[in-house]
Amino acid sequence: MSLEKEIKELVCAGFSGIWIESQECDDAIASIRRVTEEKEWGFDVWDIDRQLYSGVAPAPGPMQALRFLDQPQPKQPMLMVLKNFHRFLGNPEVLQALANRVVQGKGEGKHIIIVAPVLQLQPEVEKLFTVVHHELPDIEQLKVVCNDLFPEGCAFAKPTEQEVAAVVDASRGLTRQEAENAYALSLVRNNKLSPDTIWGIKAQTLEKSGTMTLYRGDANFENLGGLENLKSFCLRAMRRQGETNVDRRPKGVLLLSPPGCGKSQFAKALGNEVGRPTVMLDFGSLMGKFVGESEGNMRRALKQVDAMAPCVLFVDEIEKGLAGVGSSGQTDSGVSARLFGTLLTWLNDHTSDVFFIGTCNDASQLPAPFARAERFDGIFFVDLPAAEQRAAIWDIYLKQFGLDERQEKPDDTNWTGAEIKSCCRLAALLDIPLVDAAQNVVPISVTSAEQIERLRQWAEGRCLSADTRGIYTRVGKPAVQPTGRRRVAAPAKN
Repeated sequence: MSLEKEIKELVCAGFSGIWIESQECDDAIASIRRVTEEKEWGFDVWDIDRQLYSGVAPAPGPMQALRFLDQPQPKQPMLMVLKNFHRFLGNPEVLQALANRVVQGKGEGKHIIIVAPVLQLQPEVEKLFTVVHHELPDIEQLKVVCNDLFPEGCAFAKPTEQEVAAVVDASRGLTRQEAENAYALSLVRNNKLSPDTIWGIKAQTLEKSGTMTLYRGDANFENLGGLENLKSFCLRAMRRQGETNVDRRPKGVLLLSPPGCGKSQFAKALGNEVGRPTVMLDFGSLMGKFVGESEGNMRRALKQVDAMAPCVLFVDEIEKGLAGVGSSGQTDSGVSARLFGTLLTWLNDHTSDVFFIGTCNDASQLPAPFARAERFDGIFFVDLPAAEQRAAIWDIYLKQFGLDERQEKPDDTNWTGAEIKSCCRLAALLDIPLVDAAQNVVPISVTSAEQIERLRQWAEGRCLSADTRGIYTRVGKPAVQPTGRRRVAAPAKN
């Protein structure tokens, strides 16, 4: 539903308190103004700098802006827009005045609309406001922004429909102003619309948020040895890019393994393989110091990811962000639990074409509800690479570091891909043979042998194998001993 239609319905229904959460406050206010002009309703807007839009009376502060509503108004509805008013709700006097005006406005046809980039409702007014989310622009709206840059007589050649489609697709998740700036920069820099410039602007935008980054590397499956079943599963699941049936869209996968086995590299490579951007979400950066800030950060991050669809959302070492959920009420006033709940709700209910990849090094720290069926398309265990997979990984990194492929290789039993890469890098860096470089590599199978065995025990029967089709089964596990009643030895003969 468009913002204009939603405002019409709420005002006609008599809602006197409306909070619009928007990353484009000026665009939201322009939409409200169009509604009031069409319906011939009263309209005014206040912010701390420009005061009242109409200039009828001075309102240098928030209290004066609220008291402006005490003046007699004509019979038609009056809409007072307060821009970024959340900054003043820490003042008890302002908070009480706001609550009084919202209650009085219901019977007088006066409507207070707060437009702000965050949702920060205090308990005193929480039940008095209805919340409206002003969504980021969709494809059609971005096309309008793009085409508006090419009026009659423009110095730049009008782009083709294919060129417009390419840059609009690259600008998903940007605000209208950000998209317009990106298009203009592309024209100045390249004399045409270029998706590469748009991706650069988008990467900077995500970095400014402090919670997400856009992966722009060249990782691909050719440079990732092993994981054949995982690769095949995800490519087959994502072949339906653009699927309109929500029930048939892929959800994502959860990857469990010891560190260094290629989970993160796989997540980065998958986006390039299927032609989707990979967005990396940092759970730790979601935590804020103000009440409700962490949950707001999570909601905004997920909304931006939805707006960027189709894409891949990658959360690395997710168990660290969810480890304190069980004791959240005692340790952080329930913030972790609420973040977990927000993520679970999104995993269950989101309808956007976003493929989620979560990686985990310790299954014991994951909350039990997280790994249940239908949250993911599959939960995979990525074990230490077998001999055949290690041989493929050696080939990749010997070529990457320009090393002699015929030289003797060290004993790599139970090595991870990261350790093979480290050995090759050290050999190239120190200009020494591989067997000498291996003396500087301590495998994780030695330093964390007990942890790896616990992971394997947990994964057996619970996870799919990343290397071969079917359920993961440990190789070389000890034979199962019969379990029965205890056996009593016969008494010795005299």
